[in-house]
Amino acid sequence: MAKKPNYQFERRERDRLKAVKTAEKAAAKRELKERERAAAEPASGEPAANDED
Repeated sequence: MAKKPNYQFERRERDRLKAVKTAEKAAAKRELKERERAAAEPASGEPAANDED
């Protein structure tokens, strides 16, 4: 005997998985931007060339 389909549960599960995938993708994108920004900025321990008064 076949099981009775639970469309609401299946839909919620698809939406949940899509949200997880979207969140992971956004986190990876954010992490990449932070790495690029950190590589572009000078090291925080070194004074900038025009900081001298």
